[in-house]
Amino acid sequence: MELLQHLATGLTAALTLQNLVYCFIGAFLGTLIGVLPGLGPVATIAMLLPATYTLPPTAALIMLAGIYYGAQYGGSTTAILINIPGESSSVVTAIDGYQMARQGRAGVALFTAGMGSFIAGCIGVLILASFAVPLAEIAFEFGPTEYASLMILGLVGATVLSSGSLLKAMGMVIIGLLLGLVGTDVNGAPRYSFGIQELSDGIGFVAVAMGVFGVAEIIGNLEKDELRGTFVAKVTNMWPTREDTRRMIPAILRGTAVGAFFGILPGAGAAVASFSSYAMEKKISRHSEEFGHGAIEGVAGPESANNAAAQTAFIPLLTLGIPASATMAMMLGAMTIHDIQPGPQVMVSDPALFWGLIVSMWFGNLILIILNLPLIGIWVKLLTVPYRVLYPAILVFCSIGVYTVSNSAFDIYLVCLFGVVGYMFSKLKCEPAPLLLGFILGPLMEENFRRALLLSDGNFSVFLTRPISLVLLVITGILLLSILLPAFRKTREKAFVEV
Repeated sequence: MELLQHLATGLTAALTLQNLVYCFIGAFLGTLIGVLPGLGPVATIAMLLPATYTLPPTAALIMLAGIYYGAQYGGSTTAILINIPGESSSVVTAIDGYQMARQGRAGVALFTAGMGSFIAGCIGVLILASFAVPLAEIAFEFGPTEYASLMILGLVGATVLSSGSLLKAMGMVIIGLLLGLVGTDVNGAPRYSFGIQELSDGIGFVAVAMGVFGVAEIIGNLEKDELRGTFVAKVTNMWPTREDTRRMIPAILRGTAVGAFFGILPGAGAAVASFSSYAMEKKISRHSEEFGHGAIEGVAGPESANNAAAQTAFIPLLTLGIPASATMAMMLGAMTIHDIQPGPQVMVSDPALFWGLIVSMWFGNLILIILNLPLIGIWVKLLTVPYRVLYPAILVFCSIGVYTVSNSAFDIYLVCLFGVVGYMFSKLKCEPAPLLLGFILGPLMEENFRRALLLSDGNFSVFLTRPISLVLLVITGILLLSILLPAFRKTREKAFVEV
């Protein structure tokens, strides 16, 4: 009953004209980003963060959330029609989706992807709403000690579960922590500013995010050849047969379960969820020989998984204030920009924002299913826009956006610097997401760590004597020990080999 009251609060907030408009804008932009290879939700949210300064907090978060889960929809369209995944999580969809398109079943593949995304998205939001209250009640028991331990767990989890080399992931977290130390500490003492006045307040989140993800992504794509499909499928009949439906529905439900689980885990996200779902479907299917040649489960499962993961990734962010991925770190940054303290207190201090954001995802998923299928022809035509035209326009937009944050040209220089640094990281195969998580969580962890020690008169044992803190640190220790297990390392490498 309490949940229904909360959802009614969210429905009232989400159904305002302004919030519905920004939900539509976010869903539309997300689909557009998913369709265009080389642009992802992380880079785009980084670029659009300055544009949210003038928006009300609820509208800003609804729009940014729409960009994230909308990109999961859009990425499947070009993956199926021309074998170009718009998103990393759509790589698996292209395997069987494109083969279905070549067999004249592009419409069925698109319908399967759309319905799988819609069903998984709606169930994912229901899971998010159901978990929000109990998790928030637990989080209200958190003090500085528990929050410091939780943030340590988040950083270690993001490192262990991130793709690529563990050593590189650890290095990126450390770099992010160091960048977060620049500026003035909690006692008012300057550190690592090197006498530069502009660094006295620290390095801006927007400059780091926009540079490492947005500009670096553009630089990397400029050196690639133009991607164009040699075969563009025609969309005719979109209705699945009875046999298609019989095989599709269970795959959607299984994919939703897999995605809901991986969405909550730090560092995993939609890409890992889609690959895991595909592997599971192939293993349990009675038609395993069809995988790679147009199996409908190979579209239904992964598409459901990546959209469910996109919804449940909000659970640790909204209830605990801990981002589970780079995109959620962007959302956390957007919340802090609007002076919103992430965590369970948002549910009490601003229930309209908290539940309005959750309920808006239902409307966003409905908007996406309506948007995607009728506009397929337009999305494909967008791929004909030359990159040499597209990217300079994006860079100009980025420069204007970052300048308007504080009216400082220094921020533009920082964006350029971090763009080059981010490009170098990509050449070294260093995943930038742990860096952003370290940059966001580092100062918060330091602040809570200091408070915990002040309250305990400098007694470090407080982290072990408080039950919740102890449990969090034990889980952290288990994650660290798992790195030493050969079986875990082998499983992890196999899981991320495609990502």
